[in-house]
Amino acid sequence: MHSSPLPISPTLSEAINVMPPSEGFSRPEKSAWEHFKTFCIRWFDADVYKEEDFEPGVYKTKWTQVLPFVIQHSGFLWMFFVGWSPTALAYCFALYVFRMFAVTGIYHRYFSHKTYKTSRFMQFIFGLWGLLSAHKGPLWWAAHHRKHHSYSDTPKDLHSPKQYGFFQAHIGWLLTDATMVTDLSRVPDLAKYPELRFLNRFDGIGVVILAIFSFTLGEILRVHAPQLHTNGWQLLVWGSFISTCLLYNGTVTINSLAHVYGTRRYNTDDTSRNNFWLALITLGEGWHNNHHMFQGTVRQGFYWWEIDISFYVLWLMSKVGLVWDLKPVPDRLYDPKNQISAS
Repeated sequence: MHSSPLPISPTLSEAINVMPPSEGFSRPEKSAWEHFKTFCIRWFDADVYKEEDFEPGVYKTKWTQVLPFVIQHSGFLWMFFVGWSPTALAYCFALYVFRMFAVTGIYHRYFSHKTYKTSRFMQFIFGLWGLLSAHKGPLWWAAHHRKHHSYSDTPKDLHSPKQYGFFQAHIGWLLTDATMVTDLSRVPDLAKYPELRFLNRFDGIGVVILAIFSFTLGEILRVHAPQLHTNGWQLLVWGSFISTCLLYNGTVTINSLAHVYGTRRYNTDDTSRNNFWLALITLGEGWHNNHHMFQGTVRQGFYWWEIDISFYVLWLMSKVGLVWDLKPVPDRLYDPKNQISAS
């Protein structure tokens, strides 16, 4: 497995101010109170963030964006108060897999790249499924991901470890209000559906649904299946906090690690790499060099030995008619003449 060293990370302010400020922008800086009000409203209405509120190209860290990650990761402390049980661990793992597929198989391979087709009804269900992952709305996710492919590993790629180091690629790019804006110009094919815009605007619905479900399930099991040794608070912490924390960190390893560690089969214009271990924890996303070589296929593991669980699930869905027209890997990509490595 080959790797390239991470660059020396700039300071966070240097890392997130990646483009020069535009001339003539005179909007005054918001007060701490105004930021807090926006932060509170944002949990009910993601459209509170407007592009015109931010100076183009300037991304400043805001404590209001740091706080949710602090709360999320604090779940590992709360587990000392609620305890653990085999049931809680199984629930945590099940939610991780269920929602990782929502990110990889739905947000990424459907909304971002349209590598298969589905009905409008299932498109809405998929969008709602994606909200359970706490990865914001489908339009926001797809818009940012399409931008990533447009500028991969250049200064305009806000989560490029090559440009800005591990921290910025892993989490730093999300610690600013400016990246919370949904660039609808990048997702006109999705923005035309009012139901998707609703889900994107009120993306907190998924977090609330999951929290209520986790607590309710735990209380039902406490009363009717006490032998499972769990309760509402325990499943809330292990399901809505710890599982979500693991899910987030697992997902963004593709930003922070899959452009640094692994092998390169194709000579792409970026530093994307294939990594077996990242493919395991992300249900197939670790075959990242394959993906950057050709984004238009539903498969990211191009060969049978490249484990791609998201593809397997989508293939099964196609057999029962939930999705169809799964786009294959072009034959030319299997030609050794188009590869720099057989790995």
